[in-house]
Amino acid sequence: VGRDPLGDGIVAEFDARGLHHDLARVEYPTGTVEVSLDAQGIPCYDIRTEVAWDHIPFTAGLQRLAAKTRCICFGSLAQRNPDSRRTIQRFLDAMPETSLRVFDINLRQHFYSPEVVHDSLCRSNILKTNDEELTVVSRMFGIQAQCRDLLEKYGLRTVILTCGAVGSHVFTPDGMSYVATPHVEVADGVGAGDSFTAQIRKE
Repeated sequence: VGRDPLGDGIVAEFDARGLHHDLARVEYPTGTVEVSLDAQGIPCYDIRTEVAWDHIPFTAGLQRLAAKTRCICFGSLAQRNPDSRRTIQRFLDAMPETSLRVFDINLRQHFYSPEVVHDSLCRSNILKTNDEELTVVSRMFGIQAQCRDLLEKYGLRTVILTCGAVGSHVFTPDGMSYVATPHVEVADGVGAGDSFTAQIRKE
């Protein structure tokens, strides 16, 4: 986070709640995002650039944490800047071989590239994507990307495909499962994908 009032507020909130944190303070403003909803309730994001999380340093504390991390969830957005991309890659490479590495692809605006997606898939063993992102990946690599193709090409343990109101699919080398989406009244969909990913657990 930045050395600014927003960064101070975040640290103070963690401290007030008794939550352990290891938040690097850098000389960039703390990141902000403006979210607006269209007529169908689909969120649109205006993500500020050149902010603190674009410049995450790889510290000795992160090195120690990586060595004992059993599960991590990372995406493409935090890798839009080379500084944070290198830190994330170093963290992933320092984790134990048996750890879960969940790549929640999370494509936003123009902040992704074939290189970032490919490198992230090579470093992950679980991919979580949605139907729209799968279409983008197909165009990006000039292929008809299907979940099972990605599973085999990158040696993934699991590919999770969410399809909004239609449901979700889970693909593994041994088969596939499907769960229908519960019918609920939707206020807005902001954070729905993150909530879904948070339920992934190691069996």
